[in-house]
Amino acid sequence: MIELPRDLTRTTLAVLFTGVLILGAFLIVRPFISSFVWAAMIVVATWPIMLSLQDHLGGRRWLAVTCMTLGLVLLFVLPVLLAVSTVIEHGDTIVEWAKSLSKSKLPALPEWITRLPLVGPRITTMWQEVSKGGSQGIVARIAPQLGDVFGWVVAQAGSLGMLLVQALLALVISAILYLNGEKAMAGILAFARRLGGDRGDRALEVAGRAIRGVALGVVLTAVLQALLAGLGLVVADVPMSGLLTVVTFVLAVAQIGALPVLLPAVLWLWWQDDTAWAVALGVWSVIVLNIDNIVRPILIQRGAKLPLTLIFVGVIGGLIAFGIIGIFIGPVVLAVTYELLVAWVRQDSNMLAVPEAGESTPAAPPPAS
Repeated sequence: MIELPRDLTRTTLAVLFTGVLILGAFLIVRPFISSFVWAAMIVVATWPIMLSLQDHLGGRRWLAVTCMTLGLVLLFVLPVLLAVSTVIEHGDTIVEWAKSLSKSKLPALPEWITRLPLVGPRITTMWQEVSKGGSQGIVARIAPQLGDVFGWVVAQAGSLGMLLVQALLALVISAILYLNGEKAMAGILAFARRLGGDRGDRALEVAGRAIRGVALGVVLTAVLQALLAGLGLVVADVPMSGLLTVVTFVLAVAQIGALPVLLPAVLWLWWQDDTAWAVALGVWSVIVLNIDNIVRPILIQRGAKLPLTLIFVGVIGGLIAFGIIGIFIGPVVLAVTYELLVAWVRQDSNMLAVPEAGESTPAAPPPAS
């Protein structure tokens, strides 16, 4: 006979009420989830730096938190503001340059392009057809595409204010987590142990290593890419090379890459009839654009101490699935899943292990009668 719970109605209502509370809490905190995730990733990645800074400042946590927050502002907010203010300041110059391009004559293709086997004659023919209408002809050809791009930019500009608000919230939450990091970690650790026992501790350790490894790989790769791009811009004598280097670093951290900076620089050199420098900067740009695909996974793998394939799939898959924040979420999710799967397999293997000599083996069950 099946024994029913003493009060089925009470149990059902308790489950429903708990579900309603969880749903309501999620709807309330949903606008802050993105900022909180960013803040958590930043704090976990830079926590050792904050502790070291605190030791150098005589154990004063508030002073160390202030320095770390100012450092985040200088690293992420200031370059963006500098780039925007510079574009606004040189707006008239950019407009005049665009007008001069529309009235100028298109340069001829370099001879080495026309001599390329198979594709050289075809490229030459296409360029001759395009150059018949001059710069205005090119503008007329790409006007529909430019309209689509402009519409996309306008649509994105509408969410710029929300993006700035989320960035400020991430900074505020980061400062709070810096101040109360030990308490937050104790709560998360207690939850992980309640959920998975000893495996919960292991999962938290793996997640922390993955976050620090991704942060190390992303930031160092962005610095390297920006320095190499800036070196090419300075050698090629491109105007405002310093500002463009800063913009390259910001774009590299945002995983957009240096292409929006290097491609216009190459086209500008070619438009100025500096064909040799345009070709040289173009070749250098190909190296700079592909260096992150090699350096970043290696740095992340060394910092996280996880299989390189797992890190590579986590970074790329997370970026596709969740956007920029997925660069951190992807490796963390895969790393924790991988460690839990390995622990489960090892435990099962230990249960099925063959006993060594001298060890007693369990008796076989008696045959069924």
